[in-house]
Amino acid sequence: MADMPRKNDEPDVSVIIGAYDAMPYLVRCLESVEAQTIGADRMEIVAIDDGSTDGTGACLEEFAARTAIPTRVVRQANSGGPSGPRNRGLGLARGRYVFFLDADDYFGEEALERMVAMGDRAGTDVVLGKIVGVNRGAAKSMWKETVEHADLYSSNVKFTLSAQKLFRRDLLVRLGMSFDEKLKTGEDALFTMEAYIRGNGISVVADYTCYYLVGREDRNQMTKKGGYRRRFDSARALMGLIAEYVPPGPRRDALMVRPFVITLLPQFGPGLVKQKAEVRERKMALAAPLMKSYWTPELGRNLKVNERLRLMCLAEGRLDLLLDIAAFLRDKKEPELVRRGNPPRLHLAYPHFGESSVLPDRAFEVTITEWVGGRRIEAPHDRPRLSLARRVVRKARRTVLSALRAPRAHRV
Repeated sequence: MADMPRKNDEPDVSVIIGAYDAMPYLVRCLESVEAQTIGADRMEIVAIDDGSTDGTGACLEEFAARTAIPTRVVRQANSGGPSGPRNRGLGLARGRYVFFLDADDYFGEEALERMVAMGDRAGTDVVLGKIVGVNRGAAKSMWKETVEHADLYSSNVKFTLSAQKLFRRDLLVRLGMSFDEKLKTGEDALFTMEAYIRGNGISVVADYTCYYLVGREDRNQMTKKGGYRRRFDSARALMGLIAEYVPPGPRRDALMVRPFVITLLPQFGPGLVKQKAEVRERKMALAAPLMKSYWTPELGRNLKVNERLRLMCLAEGRLDLLLDIAAFLRDKKEPELVRRGNPPRLHLAYPHFGESSVLPDRAFEVTITEWVGGRRIEAPHDRPRLSLARRVVRKARRTVLSALRAPRAHRV
């Protein structure tokens, strides 16, 4: 396909790099941009040095002075998070598309050429390029095939919400989009999900590795000040965004699985048992309004039994029941498989099976594929066809949680 016409010599893509103490990883990052087959005349670099102390700023300026790629370097005081530098870079970008490249990571050589071509061919506003981890995990389930128009609700694209995507700049400008600088965790998920929902389609380039996600050996991670409260802030923001733009029903439930299972539920895992009573009570208080506003029984049917049970305990404010289930998981016990009902249904007998009105038998029913004691347990075939959210969760949960648990470098 011929290149799309450009106005006033605007580049096809602006590569926005926010960098904080990124040496020596920054060297390979910049080399990967310079090696792009799209060519120096079709791109620009906007680099923001966010108060680095290790020579990152000098490295950027030296690169800008010698490269054929139009490059602008801005040096500023440290902002304390990735959002500020990304917003600053976005405000300076001129390209038809923008790509947020983290200074620790690097491109495959054909990445920008392939992603820009895909966006132009499909007319979509967001293009996902295949990501692989280097010295860390990365989600895999969304890279099974190249797709010009991915369905947000039935595909796994919703489980990759990092900022490392190609975004059509016109969409971001038209909607006035920016990264939330008040959020210290999950700001990229909020930005990306809004672009997914409000944009003109999503494409996936899965037949070429476009992006290498690097785990730093120095473990120079973002500060954890604020701890678990940041996770609740992130879940609250993402749930609120979804509810704002997607009406109640199966589609909303399909998207809500992401913040419920990936962001909220890990706060109520096996580790809850050993936490102080005041921490548990505070977590319950933080979860209560989220459960009241966004939890639905239909969403629960899309989850594994232990996930559903824990969230139902949260919805009812039953910390006592929740702790029993968390202890069962901590001890790595296996629930007994029970057939009950007419017609008979499969149930996993976690604590309080058959005992509590808060957790009725149907809460223990197997509704998606489960693995118990190395055995694959399938829901009965006579059940209705799996819902959108259930099909999505079954494919994506393991890879996403694995990637989120991996150490991630401190960006800014």
